[in-house]
Amino acid sequence: MSGTDHKPLLEVENLGIQLSTSRGPAQAVREVSFVLKRGETLGLVGESGCGKSITALALMGLLPESAGVSGSIKLDGNELVGLPDADYCKLRGNRISMIFQEPMTALNPMHTIGRQIAEPLRRHKNFSAAQARKEAIALLDRVGLPDAAGRVDAYPHQFSGGQRQRVTIAIALACQPDLLIADEPTTALDVTIQGQILDLIADLVTERGMAMILISHDLGVIAENVRRMMVMYGGTVVESGATDGVFSRMGHPYTQGLFRARPRLGAKKGTRLKTISGTVPELADLPIGCPFADRCPLVESRCRAALPAAIDVGGGHHVRCLRTDVSMAGPAEVLGA
Repeated sequence: MSGTDHKPLLEVENLGIQLSTSRGPAQAVREVSFVLKRGETLGLVGESGCGKSITALALMGLLPESAGVSGSIKLDGNELVGLPDADYCKLRGNRISMIFQEPMTALNPMHTIGRQIAEPLRRHKNFSAAQARKEAIALLDRVGLPDAAGRVDAYPHQFSGGQRQRVTIAIALACQPDLLIADEPTTALDVTIQGQILDLIADLVTERGMAMILISHDLGVIAENVRRMMVMYGGTVVESGATDGVFSRMGHPYTQGLFRARPRLGAKKGTRLKTISGTVPELADLPIGCPFADRCPLVESRCRAALPAAIDVGGGHHVRCLRTDVSMAGPAEVLGA
């Protein structure tokens, strides 16, 4: 992809996040590491509660004050863990931006969309009010909002869900960030609008040479929109690698379970979707061993003793599982796919 250079933009090493809950401290994220260069795209996939969004919030410096963060997050070699909020504010919306999951709650109902797009431009780029308004109209036009000049002074409730999502994209892109985080950006949209929004984001990432982290529970969205992916479960990365490589050789039983559970075109009416037995563990109940152990058809006693190390199974494809000798030898047969 154009815009990629050899120097890492984002380096996350052994990230851990501990949250305070009503039941005591909970380790929400464990041992998450990855590197992202300019122009690269990375997908985070997994069920709700697996740690995807909280990892993104850590990158944005938006965790609760009571949260404890260990490990390292570096942007262009500069450490972000422990950075004062005043300094983080200079990065947030400027060098790192985020498209949030639900546009109606991400937008302020009391302010016009033009004012909300103009805010980061005035704060970070010192644009005058007139300059910021002109750029807001240009951004709205770029993200495909009809009659941008005529609607720049409208309020969020006057737009459809797809149009509101385009507005949030315009806000996120206003300062041409180095890193764009898209957290389930199409969840509330119908299938046609989903495709339009994802195509728009992909075009803008390529056009501006940004790095992107796309968070989704949808394997199809990940397969079509990112070069590399990480599968998260129980707050840790259980499988990672080039997207094509992971899909061709799914090595973790959880990844295989997600793949089996996807809807399939051509299935007979009334066909029940396959499911992964059990439920995602609560943060306060995460086991010391493999977090997927209670739902895994291949579990052994040693799986519960300690969190397995990530094993390189070839080509930078890593799997955090002690049973790769079985799961990668014949996952379809083992798991009944």
